[in-house]
Amino acid sequence: MSTRLEAGAAAPDFTAPTDTGTFTLSDHRGKSVIVYFYPAAMTPGCTTEACDFRDSLSALQAAGYEVVGVSKDSPEKLAKFRAKEGLNFTLVSDPDLEIQHLYGAWGEKSMYGKTVTGSLRSTVVVDPDGNVALAQYNVKATGHVAKLRRDLGLD
Repeated sequence: MSTRLEAGAAAPDFTAPTDTGTFTLSDHRGKSVIVYFYPAAMTPGCTTEACDFRDSLSALQAAGYEVVGVSKDSPEKLAKFRAKEGLNFTLVSDPDLEIQHLYGAWGEKSMYGKTVTGSLRSTVVVDPDGNVALAQYNVKATGHVAKLRRDLGLD
């Protein structure tokens, strides 16, 4: 199980492929970045969460936040996900689970009554200085973005 991050800790930097190129977290210093982790593109819960971020993006951007979704999906699958759902934010591919381990977003979870190891639906907000401002683990797909907006003082 990976170690969970806490507010005040330095957010681990990473560079990874996206469906449109490459994303490096440290290139976004000076801005707040919402890094959210989800198990798999084009599954019901992950689609609900991604569409909530899509629909809230303009309000989040107006408040100074960027959004980055991270999953183990290939860039090709992410491109299909973006096209199918009209997603308007960066989607990062983490097939080796390196980023998920760095951010504590990989570990044991309960699924259909069984304990399995996998991606933990999580969100880490990185402040403009590159530190963790907020870390939330095992969040629910439905309603998470609305709760996050409240937690960030945006609603």
